[in-house]
Formats: sequence, C-alpha cells, structure tokens
Amino acid sequence: MNDTPLSARVHAPERLPAPQHPEAPVWRGATADDIDAVHALFAAAGLVDHPTYTVPREEIADHFTLPHIDPSRDTVLAFGADGELVAASSAILHPSRDTVAKVILEGTVHPDRRRRGIGTVALAWAYDRALQHLGSIPAPIPGEVAMYAEERTTDAAAIAERIGLSTGRWFTTMVRDLDDPVPERAAPAGTRLVPYAPERAMDVLAARNDAFRYHWGSLPSVEATWRAFVDGPYLRPDLSSLLVEGDRVVALCLASVNEDDWAALGEPNTYIDLIGVVRDRRGRGYAPTVIARTLGAARDAGLRKAVLDVDTASPTGALGLYERLGFAATDRSRVLTRHF
Repeated sequence: MNDTPLSARVHAPERLPAPQHPEAPVWRGATADDIDAVHALFAAAGLVDHPTYTVPREEIADHFTLPHIDPSRDTVLAFGADGELVAASSAILHPSRDTVAKVILEGTVHPDRRRRGIGTVALAWAYDRALQHLGSIPAPIPGEVAMYAEERTTDAAAIAERIGLSTGRWFTTMVRDLDDPVPERAAPAGTRLVPYAPERAMDVLAARNDAFRYHWGSLPSVEATWRAFVDGPYLRPDLSSLLVEGDRVVALCLASVNEDDWAALGEPNTYIDLIGVVRDRRGRGYAPTVIARTLGAARDAGLRKAVLDVDTASPTGALGLYERLGFAATDRSRVLTRHF
C-alpha cells in the first residue's frame, strides 16, 4: 500500500464553479423538491439507454435520505431557458472507506438535448467533485473514480474516456424463461433452505459482505444503504432464498420485483439483485441451491422471466453457472474507472 495520504496524491480543485453551457443557463445543486423532475429525466433517458429496465423513483429519493450523500453538493442539475430539467450529474463517495475510497459518477442528459456538449460539461463537473471527495481522505488508501455505462451509450463512454477513465470490466445482463423447467435442489446436509425474513437482515448483510469481499469493484455494504435496499418496496422476501447453517447465513439469493419494468421487458419478471456464498463454504453447490429455490418461487408467483447481471470475468465462474441454469446473455454494460 502507498504510505502517502490519498489527499496528498489527488489534485482536487478548491472551488467547484457551476458548469457553463449556452443551452443550459441555470445550474444548481439538487434538493428533495427535485425528485420527481429527476425521475422524469431518467425515465426519458432510459427509454433510449436501457429500454429493458427503469430507474425507480425510490432509488432517486434514497439520495436525499442516505447519510453519506449531500445532494446539494454532490449533484448538479441543468435547466434549459424554458425551466425544463435537461441534465443531471453526480459524484457519490461510497460510505465504506476502510480499504479504498471509491466515487461513483452518475448522470444523464435528456435525449432531446444530446450531442450539444451538455453532457461533457456536466460530467466534467462530477469528475472534479469526485476529486474533491478523494482529496478529503487523509488515509493512505487507494482512490478510485468509476462510472457505469450501457454498451449502447457510446457517447457517455467517450466523454468518460476524455476525462481519463478507461473500461475496466464488462457486465452481462442475462435472462431466463421461467416457463422452462426449474430443477429442484434439496438443502445440503446440515443446512436449511428458507425464504428471506426481515429479522435476518444483519445476518444476511454479514454473509453478503463476506461473499463479495474480493469481488472486482465491490466494497462492503453499510447498514444505512443495506436497510434502504432490504427494507425498500422492491425486495421480495418470498422470492429471496437463504441457506442457513445453525444461525449462520451461508448463501443468499435476493430478488426484487419492479412492475414498472414489466412493460419494458414484455413480461412479468423478477430481478435477482445478489447471489453469494460465504468464502469458507464455496464449492459445495450452495449457489445453485438458492438460485433454484428463487426461480421456482418466482415461477409459482406467476412471473415469467428472471433477470440478473454478471461480471463476465468473475473468477468464481458465475457466468458459466448461470448459463447452466438456463440464463442467456442479452445486453452488456461496462465500468469505466480511474485509480489513484
């Protein structure tokens, strides 16, 4: 590890002036009053950028309640002369900073206002805000700026590359037809296969963090963000599966349902958010066991498809596992990063 404090290695601007663009005369930080407008902006952009899924309003609203985010400083909104919100850009410092400080860049431009340079200045602002975040970390830990982009959003990737980010990993969306037979798998000896229950939330968090400890780009979840996910409106405990040894959760498959995505995908579906096995229990068939239960529960609930995303280069062999379970690749997305 580099013994030099991250704050000494990152050259961050002291001040962060508002971006300037002739077609967006007003730029300002976000407030909770902007949630609906930001949601509408992402909905319009999503029809072009990722037509098979939507960004829920609740996900945007979380940015105004989570303690590690200051929307007034971490997000900038751009308004046209008519007062319409035309772009949003943000830089969010991940709350877990024990081993690495990671800033995620997010944002979009309304499809009607693209290829005019608005996205370029908006992302440049977010990158400078990311540098401010990293420059505030006195610990001698690595720093990282990351941005996710769908394969079809080549303009966004090109802008990110111009500010110094490069593609570090590809992820693949995979879909399974639940009309196809779902193999049943019994719980291995000494374990119990049960649905997720809210009282197990922190045990499942511990299992999740152990399972993903060395996964590329993954950082530990903290209680605030975890609670926003598991206590939110989309997680389906009845579809989510746990494998338990005694009181210890050793494998998990957490699934959610957002009915707004059904029209986009064409059929009722569930999204599998997380699949993980704790590190000292791998190689025992635990992952396909929890996945099979979730697929069967989703089928029995009347859903027609299951969707997940996978790191195409994962050393766990996840891609091959999902293929063997009947998932087929559809879209791809990339993660662009810069390390400090």
